[in-house]
Amino acid sequence: MTDNNRDKWHRLPKVSIDKKAITKHMKKVETATTRHAHKFVIKRWNNVREVQRHVVGWILVMGFLIAATGLQLMWNQQSYKTTAPADDGIYAEAVLGPVDTLNPIFAKSSAEQSASHLMFSRLLKYDKTGHLNNDIAKDIKIDVSNTIYTVTIRPDVKWHDGVGLTADDIAFTIDLIKNPNVRSTITGWDDIGVKVIDDGTIEFTLKATYAAFEHALTFPILPKHILGDITPANIRENDFSQNPIGSGPFKFSFLQDVDIKSGRKIITMDRNQRYFGGVAKLSRFQLHVYDTTDAIDHALSQSEVNAAADLLPANISHVDMKRYAVVSKPIQSGTYALINVRSVALSDLILRQALRLAVNTKAILDKLPAGTPILDLPFTDGQLTGDVPKAPGYDLTAAKKLLEDNGWVLNSQNTREKDGKELKISVVTMKDSELETVLEVLAGQWRALGVSVETKIVDPTDVTQNVAQTILQPRSFDVLLYRLNIGADPDVYAYWHSSQISSQGLNFSNYSNVVSDDALASARARVEPALRNAKYLTFTKQWLADVPAIGLYQPTTQYVHSRNARSFEGSTVLVTADDRYSDVLDWSVGTKTVYKTP
Repeated sequence: MTDNNRDKWHRLPKVSIDKKAITKHMKKVETATTRHAHKFVIKRWNNVREVQRHVVGWILVMGFLIAATGLQLMWNQQSYKTTAPADDGIYAEAVLGPVDTLNPIFAKSSAEQSASHLMFSRLLKYDKTGHLNNDIAKDIKIDVSNTIYTVTIRPDVKWHDGVGLTADDIAFTIDLIKNPNVRSTITGWDDIGVKVIDDGTIEFTLKATYAAFEHALTFPILPKHILGDITPANIRENDFSQNPIGSGPFKFSFLQDVDIKSGRKIITMDRNQRYFGGVAKLSRFQLHVYDTTDAIDHALSQSEVNAAADLLPANISHVDMKRYAVVSKPIQSGTYALINVRSVALSDLILRQALRLAVNTKAILDKLPAGTPILDLPFTDGQLTGDVPKAPGYDLTAAKKLLEDNGWVLNSQNTREKDGKELKISVVTMKDSELETVLEVLAGQWRALGVSVETKIVDPTDVTQNVAQTILQPRSFDVLLYRLNIGADPDVYAYWHSSQISSQGLNFSNYSNVVSDDALASARARVEPALRNAKYLTFTKQWLADVPAIGLYQPTTQYVHSRNARSFEGSTVLVTADDRYSDVLDWSVGTKTVYKTP
């Protein structure tokens, strides 16, 4: 490329810029922009604000509708949902020991009795109404003489090891109970004949009609295939007593020694999946065994357990009512001041009548749990019907006059005496805080009458005192403050018939009366309810006239459970405290949400 051409390539054309035209054009653009901004933004700003208010309003309305819909959905869900007891819980119940054996035919303590009811079945059991109902029995037939009972048992009953329960097991258990070398705590079977008809049928033969016999069919049944080869005298010491096999709703898992010195143990039982009565809601049941009620009280406060039996009124006052519920239920027993009518001091009917008039039962009940029923007869309320007699009420003035009219006058020590002889009686009771409290009140009332009262408290669990041989059998007392187990049937023959006055009998009052004996013997030999009731009314009238005892009250059992645990219902009727387990299959811990069944 030549130099001339290079010069042409780099030479730029001259451009003429009209500044006035540009300025004029920019002013037009500015004017147009301002006009559009004014028209489309500034003039419409109020419209935007108004639209904003509408938008916000619609948002609020939509939010309310969504919230309302959600609430309605939740409400509708609640209408077809409900809470129900949870499954597979662990129930830990505190009971009073000791536990020396888990073989139920030797059970004595509350803990041993509780374990027996949970692990072993029976021919019959008490239901939650307090009436007898079938357990493993399917049917009972009674012959025309009312002395032969033929019992058919369920074919689906299994022992915890899977072996079927048969009539041989029932006969085997009764043979053990009868055998004196076994030393069973269950008695009364000596005169009963037992015959196995087949695997599912057993027959009982009585020597005479006994109206209350079916109540004897509540004994626990033992497995013959495990204990059949053991010498009867060695049954108690056998390993079975520590590792039992039953047929009840719960089966033994293990026994834990928590504190050997105090005897604290834990009996752990698992749900029996093969139980003929149905499967329990609870997966596990634990009995925590303590040696005193104070120890049970402490266990509750420390949440070692979620329920407790065997508590006394003094312990109940310590219970945290925010965490626990308390149930107080009467049992079919009676607490009596049993008067030894053969003692020198109280063989006189006038003295016994005066002592009865001086007893202020209301003052005694004030020291007991609220709702404790008065019991002034040898039967519990409802066992007799018709024109039921009543004992004379409290009348200290009448009691004093009765004694004074019979020559018992007050001396300078405010004690009554007659012919220079002081009116002095001994009153004995068992070691038990409730009975001890009642003893104190009772002794004070009789002292107010002018009687010199000597009290004594004995411990039946103390082998060194040997209460049975030193106190009960020789009747070494003027008055015995004692509990009598009456039961569901009004047969009180064992406590008041003269044939039971012997050292082995339970007629601790030494009471004997021809009219009473005849009424008691006749009543148990008749099966017609109306005739039995009439006989017992006759006995009651004579019993009140003779004053062999002073009825005080019907004992109650105190039960505590955590508020998230479900145990026996408040309407349950208890024959004994252990009958709280009548509906144990329905017990639970905690709750769950479930859909309602349409």
